[in-house]
Amino acid sequence: MKTIDVLGKPCPIPVIEAKKALADQCEEIKVKVDNIVAVQNIEKMANGYGYGFSYVENAKDSYEVIVNRGGKKPPLVKTGKSGSETFQDSSPPGGLIVAIGRNMMGEGAEELGKILIKGFIYSLTELPTPPKYVIFFNSGAYLTSNEANTVDDLKSLSQKGTGILTCGTCINFYNLQDKLAVGSICNMYEIAEKMASAANVINI
Repeated sequence: MKTIDVLGKPCPIPVIEAKKALADQCEEIKVKVDNIVAVQNIEKMANGYGYGFSYVENAKDSYEVIVNRGGKKPPLVKTGKSGSETFQDSSPPGGLIVAIGRNMMGEGAEELGKILIKGFIYSLTELPTPPKYVIFFNSGAYLTSNEANTVDDLKSLSQKGTGILTCGTCINFYNLQDKLAVGSICNMYEIAEKMASAANVINI
């Protein structure tokens, strides 16, 4: 078993290092991380590949995550011209991604901005073809919390097949860990993967 110590390393380094080790033919790895969001991100990666997953909390801010391939294929890796490794996104390319980095829309009056972002998200539910993903980061993370007036519209989008993703680092920063009401937590590497494979990206 290979041990990967990424204590103190920010998102998305724990997931990237775990993928690298698994792609390097490691059957089982142990990843040391210091926050539960990193644990959840590695779990999501492991589940996506059908790998075994478990973790233990040794102490406050100290977790050990075990990922076992169980004989399944390692993550696919390709080498770019620079020689750097990039991991292939498991989702098919194409589709629209909407990236929302604020809990309001536009500049000016905050009250108006919050009315506009609510209206914009509702409008997404009325599109003939819904977005493939709606991704929330920075203060946009508030829009997926249980106190937001956008949750019902986001749940409607989710039921239509749209992936609702919220940046885990942002959830930690704003102390929203127990308030996520719709969708799932993601990491910045996953956000980059999704955007890179999109046909179109709208940034708010």
